[in-house]
Amino acid sequence: MTTTAPEVIPARRGGVAAARTRHATGRVLAALARSVAIFVPVFLVATFVTFALRSLSGLSPARIQLGEEATPEAIHRIEAQWGLDKPFLTQYWDWFSGVLHGQLGTSWVNGADISTLIGLGLGVSLSVATFALVIGVVVGFGLGTLAALRRTTAVDRSITGFVTVISVMPAFVVGIVLVAVLAVGLHLFPSAGYIPAEQGVGPWLAHITLPALALSFDVIADVARQLRASLIAAYEENYVTGAVVRGLSPRRIFFGHVLRNGLGPALATLGQKFPALVGASVVTEWIFGLQGFGRFANDSAQAGDVPAVQGVLVVSIVLVVSFNLIINLVLARVMPASQRGV
Repeated sequence: MTTTAPEVIPARRGGVAAARTRHATGRVLAALARSVAIFVPVFLVATFVTFALRSLSGLSPARIQLGEEATPEAIHRIEAQWGLDKPFLTQYWDWFSGVLHGQLGTSWVNGADISTLIGLGLGVSLSVATFALVIGVVVGFGLGTLAALRRTTAVDRSITGFVTVISVMPAFVVGIVLVAVLAVGLHLFPSAGYIPAEQGVGPWLAHITLPALALSFDVIADVARQLRASLIAAYEENYVTGAVVRGLSPRRIFFGHVLRNGLGPALATLGQKFPALVGASVVTEWIFGLQGFGRFANDSAQAGDVPAVQGVLVVSIVLVVSFNLIINLVLARVMPASQRGV
């Protein structure tokens, strides 16, 4: 009896660990299934509305190529070449089938492949947006955590004031200041342009640092405010009081209970911020001379290039859906209560 007792305890511990792993995996898979069940119909409806833009806009490739003086016969001939003489649902199915295969159509303006054009601009915008998100997460989490741990003190008030100031500063104003001070004045970074990472990580980082900093201020402010509020609320929960009564250390209480249960609002904020960083940086891209996704979308809309605008919208939808799916999976893993409506 005495020789088998030590063997039973590790076996039980292994069984408990395996059960926890299975439970966590099942929770993540359930969250994935729920997210897909929501996002698939959203994607279908959004792409249908996106495709209907051409009919609603009244634009035609014939008007762009031939001008306003084009004859009805010439307009009909060019629209037939683009397949615009087919029934609406047939056009939609042909377009949607191409979207599922990564083919977003051809530009009305220059006849170039839209997937290729978007890919070139998206690489630039994703580089800047990802770096801006990293800066925002690191600085925002640091400031929010410090403010929560030092709540009602001078440190908390200073951080709150700083976050309030940067939250009302437009990205283009921050960008101009950064160029004037760090690029023109101190010559620490290039003032404009972009170099792909394949040509060197150092030059690539140097060219995306200033635009990423300009875009990161809003992320820093939102993450810091959300995290501070949620951490303070978590400290007031009964399970934290119970942990203190049991004699757990402040470090263990913070990382094991408070931080894990206070991450939800900050993570949800990131789910909204990343797609916005990619698509809403037109002015910032102009300031720093970047041919990014936002600038391509703006140029396409001004030129009346409907297939290009449709492609931009589809990619934006995919970005929003994909990133929110990732956030939901992280929430399901880190915060089980978020999947129970708690």
